[in-house]
Amino acid sequence: MVTTFRRAIPTKGQGDAHDITAHITRAIAESGMTAGVATIFVVGSTAGVTTIEFEPGAIADFNGLLERLAPRGGEYLHHLRWGDDNGSSHVRAALVGPSVTVPFVDGTLTLGTWQQVMLIEFDTRPRTREIVMQLVG
Repeated sequence: MVTTFRRAIPTKGQGDAHDITAHITRAIAESGMTAGVATIFVVGSTAGVTTIEFEPGAIADFNGLLERLAPRGGEYLHHLRWGDDNGSSHVRAALVGPSVTVPFVDGTLTLGTWQQVMLIEFDTRPRTREIVMQLVG
């Protein structure tokens, strides 16, 4: 069986992070499935989904790493083509990726004690992100 759920998450712009684990947990409960896999995907090319310990220090460290790898003020050919300022957003999103897949057993995600699923905004302006959760079980 495959079931799909969608949620809209408003963001504040580059670096804004959201713990979306509760959305996934609710989707599993609503599906009635007890075992399977949940794939969580963000629609768009300037956001990402990953797992992390969702606490302010880890999020700041993660954003700091991304700033070193793809600095917002860097030079990007993308800016020349489109006249915008979000080249770093596209590079960061490509590094992190748009999705994760997490197994669930007995209706519970098999995440570690300090592990949550996070949506992170990389665009340079606020957005409303659509997350798609597809459950197979």
